Order: sequence, then C-alpha cells, then structure tokens
Amino acid sequence: MWRSPSRISRALCRVDASIFDGTFESLSQLAEKYQQALALHRQGQVERARKVCREILEAQPAHADALHLLGWLALQTRDPRTAADLIGKAIEIDPHNAIAHFNRGTALHGLKQWEAALHSYDRAIALKSDYAKAHCNRGVVLQQLKRLDEAVCSHDRAIAVRRDFPEAYLNRGNALRELGDLSAALASYDHAVALKPDYAQAHSNRGTVQRELGQWRQALECFAQAIRITPGYVDAHVNRGNVLRDLKESDAALASFERALTLNQACAEAHSGRGNVLKDVRQWDAALASYDRAIAVAPAFAEGHSNRGVLLHQLNRFDAALQSYDRALEIEPNYAEARFNRSVTLLVLGDFSRGWREYEWRWKNKGGTVIRERRDFVVPLWLGEAPLAGRTILLHGEQGYGDAIQFCRYARLVAELGASVILEVNRPLAGLLADIEGVSHVVVRGSELPPVDFHCPLMSLPLAFNTTLSNIPAAGAYLRANSSDVMRWRTKLGERTGTRVGLAWRGNPNNANDANRNIPLRELTRHLPSTFEWISLQKDTTATDLETLGNNAHIRDFSGDLKDFADTAALCACLDVVITVDTSVAHLSAALGKPTWILLPFNADWRWLCNRDDSPWYPSATLYRQRASGDWNDVLERVMADLQARH
Repeated sequence: MWRSPSRISRALCRVDASIFDGTFESLSQLAEKYQQALALHRQGQVERARKVCREILEAQPAHADALHLLGWLALQTRDPRTAADLIGKAIEIDPHNAIAHFNRGTALHGLKQWEAALHSYDRAIALKSDYAKAHCNRGVVLQQLKRLDEAVCSHDRAIAVRRDFPEAYLNRGNALRELGDLSAALASYDHAVALKPDYAQAHSNRGTVQRELGQWRQALECFAQAIRITPGYVDAHVNRGNVLRDLKESDAALASFERALTLNQACAEAHSGRGNVLKDVRQWDAALASYDRAIAVAPAFAEGHSNRGVLLHQLNRFDAALQSYDRALEIEPNYAEARFNRSVTLLVLGDFSRGWREYEWRWKNKGGTVIRERRDFVVPLWLGEAPLAGRTILLHGEQGYGDAIQFCRYARLVAELGASVILEVNRPLAGLLADIEGVSHVVVRGSELPPVDFHCPLMSLPLAFNTTLSNIPAAGAYLRANSSDVMRWRTKLGERTGTRVGLAWRGNPNNANDANRNIPLRELTRHLPSTFEWISLQKDTTATDLETLGNNAHIRDFSGDLKDFADTAALCACLDVVITVDTSVAHLSAALGKPTWILLPFNADWRWLCNRDDSPWYPSATLYRQRASGDWNDVLERVMADLQARH
C-alpha cells in the first residue's frame, strides 16, 4: 500500500536555483516537466514517466519530488531496493514529507527490513497523525515482529481515523488470529466483508479462522465465496483443499490442490497440501514426491520440510525425518509444529533428554496448542525447579485416558518431594485413581479446584524428573483393582472353562491415528480359536461389532457392565492375559501388572519406542508390531502361536 507523491505545488520551492545557468523560465519548465511525469504516470506510461524524471534530475539532482516519483515508479515495477534508495534521497532533501516516509516504509516492507520499515511508518505518523494507511501498514510490520498487541492497537488507530477501511479490519483480524483470539478475528473479518462484500481475501481469511474453530462447512462456504469473486485465487483453492482434507473428503481435497497447481505450479503450499492428502491415502511415494516438489519450488518453505518429516517418521525413517525437521527449524526456529513433531521422533528413538524438552512445544503453536486446548492457571507451572516441601501442587490430565494412566505414576515422586498432590482427571478415571500412591485427593475435571501453589500437566512430569530409559519410575504394577469389584466379576464370570483372554480391538474414534491402530472385529475373530475363553473389554461397541459378537458365541461381551475404568480394571484382574490394540486398555492392563500383549501398527506411537518387543514403561507388556503397513494377519498369527504355546 503506497501513495503517489502528487504535491506538485511544492516542486518549484524545492528547486535549488543556484545550480542553474538559465532563467526563471527554466525553473517554470522544470515544474511543467514534473507535472508531465505525473500525468504520464497516471496514464500508466511508466517508462515515459521514468524518462522525464531522469531528465528533471539531470537538470536538478536535488529535486525531491522527482526522486520520490522515480522511487515510487520503482515500487510499481517491483524493485523495492531501488525504491527505498531513491525515496531515501528524497527524504534527505525534504524530511517533512509524510507520504515519502510512508512509501519508503512500503519499500522497506517489501525488502522485509521490518525495523527500518517501522521507523519510516513512525516518521510518517509523526508528521501526519491521522495517516490511516500508515497506521495500518505499521500494524502489519508489528505483526511480522511478533509485537501482536501493538499491531492490534495500530489497526485500531487506523480504524478510528477511517471507519470505512476494510484493509485495516482485515489486518486487525490477522493479528487477532495470531494472538489466538479467534472470535475477535472473525468479527474483524466480518467488518471487512460488510464494508467490501467482494473482498476475496477477507472471505478466505474468515474461512481460515472458521477452520481453526472446527466450523468446517462454514469455512468451505467462505473459500467458495472467495473463489467466486476471484476464480484464480490460489490461496483460497489451497485453503479449501485443507478443509476438505479435515473432512476426510480426499478426492475433493486433491482436486482443490490440483486446481491451485494448475493456476500456479510454483505454489509450495499446494504441493505440500497435495502431499498431505496422498499421505492420508497411503500413497507414500507420491506424497514424498509432492513434498520434494514443494521444497524444490520454495527451499525456505518450513512447513514443507516439516510435513516431509512427518511422512518419513510414518515410514519409520526416523533419521531422515529428523533431518527434515532440523531443516524446517533452521528456517523458522520457533516453528512449534516442527518442534513438536521433532520431539515425537526423538522420543521414539529413546532420546528422552532432548525429546521431553521439545515436547513442551505442544502448547505453543499459533492455534494455542498442538494437542489440546491449553489451560491457563493463576499459579506457576512446575517443571522440577521450585522446591515443593510444604506446598500443594495440581497434576492435571491431558490428551487421552491412556496418557493419564501412563503418567499418573509420577504422583508418588512428586509427593516424595514433600508436596501435597491433587490429581485432576476426567470422571471415568476418578474411581480407578482414587487410591493411587502419592495422591492426597482426586478431583474430577470440571469440578471446583482447591487452592494450590503450582500446577503441572501429567505429560510434563517426565521432563520435570529428567526421565531417561534407565530411570522410568514404577517399573512394576502401580495400579490395583478394588477387591470387592474383583470378587463381583469373578462371580459374574462363573466357573473357568479355559485360559481367559481379554480383547480390545478399537480405541477412541477421535484419535487422529485411530484407523491405523484399530483391527476390525470381523478380521480379529477369524484368528480366535474357541479353545480359549475370550472376554471383550470394549466399553463402547458399534452396531457392526454387536452383530459380529452375536455370531461368535465364544466371545463374551460385558460392555453393558463396564461403567468406568475401575470396572474394567476389576475385570482385567480376573483374566490370564490381555490382548489389545494401542488404546487405554493397554495402559490399564499393563499398569495393573497383567500380562498384556499390545498389537501395534507399522508406525507405532512414540511411547512404544522402535525395534523392540518389550516396554520399559510396562514390564508385563509384550509388543507385536506390524512388519508391513496395514498387515494385521501376520501380527495375529504370531500372537495366536504364542498364545497356544503359553496354553
């Protein structure tokens, strides 16, 4: 956004007559030439306007307006370096020209010289306090400098000066979005659209926020509207593809990215988005080729390097994944998603010293969190530094039930530091964890919290205690089932007819990796000999599962009797072995010390490490990994062979 140096009436008074040999008419002719240059510029005759400016400067090198106009013409022809130099010379001659300072700021902005651009906008505003465009551009630069609150204030000032300023509302929305105030950002985009209904960028940015709010269908309509206004709007096609991918409409998403690439083959975001969809549908080679193309057209595209790392991790090419993440972080050191993804690879390799530190980046991406919504507490976060003797600390669950079960073991260590430990978990876990060692009181999430001095998320405790592979706490069983509940289940199960084996084949459907880790019950039943007493540990069963269970009488279903994890723990205590996919049942059974056989996909979760069939977290666990992606038959054949040998 720049302004024309059109103050013609001041041209003569800036002329230094001492360098002229001619008469006053020469000065008048010089002014006429400047007016001619301006007229040519307005007519779009850039080269002719540039030629006239040079003629003026040959006669009068200190002609500030000619220098300014020549710089402005350089801006128009996308030469910001020349523009900044020429306009800077004009400002040396006439430092009181607000428009010149503004345009120099715009040139420096184009050169990404943020501090220098900010100084130029500040000078323009000092000379003209109601300079709305300068306030707006200043806000954009402040956002680039991550001074987000100041950026919002600058846009607010621009709007206060000029209420009908859609660009200021749009840029204000951008800063608010980066601050994480999505509702306010949406309202700001709404103002922009109300002022300028055909503002394609505002519609597209509005859709981006709605996507972050999980309002996918509304987001799609926003991107569609942006495309209706500007059919060749590449970013809108890319954003539409991202939402369609969120909705798991892979074919439509792929078509959107392909359309973006038809419009611009050099769009790195479109290549990367295409790679994401191809990865989702397991076209690994094609996905990798798309990421490589994204990086080829934009070597400094950090997201492309990070996405490439995610795919390589998924292919168990961990060293190569780290190289991709490292490259992303060379480009953008504070790229939270890349740091978090890198932490997962470090953890799967057993590099806990670096992995736990990087894992803290799960809270710091532009949406507020990588995993779940970040929670703010008035008390400080404890990560092992502050003394806890005589203090009260809140340990609170995050992510899934299995994560809470795995990391609640640290409560004892916290208590041993002299703290009174309050444990907050979701209601289904409250009964199970009520008597865990080290916990003074269990609170159900959503209930009023007692006064505390510190807080710590459960999954930050390994960092707080500098956990390595050799010092993982609670090496044996650290949970126990209620004895009366166990007796009740033994009565319900009745007389034993064979080895009792618990089964869990499906996890939380909201888990992003759910389809990869689950085994369809119909496939599982083909491998279950009737010589064993099979006990379903699934709490929630689908209609398809119920139909399959009805056709397999040798699998006993108690889903209607499993009210919470305390019930499931008591049932597990009655079994000889538990066979489960990677879900909360795996953690529960292993934490109880039961023999637990965990069936893992080719690319298993980081906590199971790599290339091993045991777990330092759970000594009673045995891991059965896919040898090829998606192949459960081989896994189940090995499991049943071992079960028969055990029997």
